[in-house]
Amino acid sequence: MGDATANHERTLDDCERTTFTHGGATRDVFRLGEGPAVLVIAEMPGITPNVLAFAGRVAELGCTAVLPHLFGTPGKPADASEPMRTVPYLLSSMVPACISREFSVLAAGRTSPIVDWLRALAADEHERCGGPGVGAVGMCFTGGFALAMAADDRLLAPVLSQPSLPFPVSKRNRGSIDCSPDDLAKVKHRCDTEGLTVLGLRFTGDKAVPAERFEFLRRELGVAFVAVEIDSSKGNAYGNPRMAHSVLTENLVDEPGHPTRDALDQVLELFRTRLLGDSK
Repeated sequence: MGDATANHERTLDDCERTTFTHGGATRDVFRLGEGPAVLVIAEMPGITPNVLAFAGRVAELGCTAVLPHLFGTPGKPADASEPMRTVPYLLSSMVPACISREFSVLAAGRTSPIVDWLRALAADEHERCGGPGVGAVGMCFTGGFALAMAADDRLLAPVLSQPSLPFPVSKRNRGSIDCSPDDLAKVKHRCDTEGLTVLGLRFTGDKAVPAERFEFLRRELGVAFVAVEIDSSKGNAYGNPRMAHSVLTENLVDEPGHPTRDALDQVLELFRTRLLGDSK
């Protein structure tokens, strides 16, 4: 099995560290590479080494990976093999976010307020980095943020990696996502008139990202929603764990032909074609 960070290791020391302020909120932002901006919005518990490794791939592509610090301790690993250490850290990141008014964790069809800050950051990075627009990849807790951000026409390449909000505690929540009707209508209009593509990634057995959520996105966006669903059923051919969740980071198997590597390549190709005008 390949290591998700093999030959792509990055540390916070490789990044430029700045701050960004909007709406009275100031947060740290880490920046890596040059070229059109791609916001890499980390999953829980935060900007881990594997999230940094993904950002490194974005930078290698010829884009600027922009990592806003929303929760957790930047650079701290999330090692699923050591649950006694990982679970307390995960909870220390998740609990404050769940009770924060900036994140809509239970409300179906509602854009999290923090998306307004992220849109402002994307606009600022577009001005700073140039190019035709920006990309964004949200992961897990932040997965749906990239969809809501696409209501702004500067976002040309939205990626929803295992979008987990709202928590699937009800039938309504399972068949919805954290994006308001108004924002979703704007995204649908862009899909119809501009050819916007929304890329979604999930493992088939992931309880946090039920199949109903992707069915909802197919109904709403039609062929503009490209779903990558990776088999994690018992005995699957690639040995994906039944509890697999993080497609681009913790559960990435960096081997040609593996479906998680194929998914990663598909994400990078979206950024390449939409932001760099290249279809290699």
